[in-house]
Amino acid sequence: MNFQLKDRFFVVTGAGAGFGRAIAELLLHEGATVLAVARTEKTLADFKSKWNDQLEYIAGDISQTIVQQKVIDCVGNRFLSGVLINAGGPAAKNMEELIEKDWLEAYQLLVQWKINFTGLLLPIFRKQNYGRFLFIESISVKQPVENLILSNTFRPAVVGFAKTLSQDFALSNITFNVLAPGYHNTQAMNRLFIKKAEQSHIQIDEAKSQFEKSIPVGKMGEPDEMAVPAVWLLSPLSRFVTGQTMSHDGGSVKGIFG
Repeated sequence: MNFQLKDRFFVVTGAGAGFGRAIAELLLHEGATVLAVARTEKTLADFKSKWNDQLEYIAGDISQTIVQQKVIDCVGNRFLSGVLINAGGPAAKNMEELIEKDWLEAYQLLVQWKINFTGLLLPIFRKQNYGRFLFIESISVKQPVENLILSNTFRPAVVGFAKTLSQDFALSNITFNVLAPGYHNTQAMNRLFIKKAEQSHIQIDEAKSQFEKSIPVGKMGEPDEMAVPAVWLLSPLSRFVTGQTMSHDGGSVKGIFG
């Protein structure tokens, strides 16, 4: 399929691994130019060596204002087609294990920086009268995930944020959508495997097997699979889709509008 992305420019955060890396790779395969943001410079340098002039990078924590400003400065006056807003999740804990600091840090990690970064990017898209925002969240925005009370609490706020902005800026050709992944083969799943193993007094491999058995399709997803709908939502082809939260979960969400 031709996503009409040749020579278009995108910002991808969390591009060092997992969903961010897979989505950046597919954008590059489609002929786009990508500004990749991740914490580890060596990972990004290795990534760039494979893509030469198509890939630029900034090493840093995107949740920090100084790194967000570096991204804006790097974009400069170029036409920015879209941004993937994506970062890691909080620790796997239940209510009894949490202290006030955990709640404050989770708010910053899951909500605050995304609001700030969106605010910096919006003037660019409004000037262009075009743009694609795509947030990577979790199926926890549709149904709670065991041992992820922080994610269950704060990620839905991003959905409300994106939905509101989708209405406010619809006439500006700017779309806001959310992808809600279920269980995938990413490093982020390890914290859930470990927590499950500790609680059930089983081996980590058995905990992983139990997660897979809970998925209707019988196995976890792959980041490369989720990259396909993500790139479509970042493309010009998704013009008529905004304010939506799309699950990519193997059937795990039980609600009728899952």
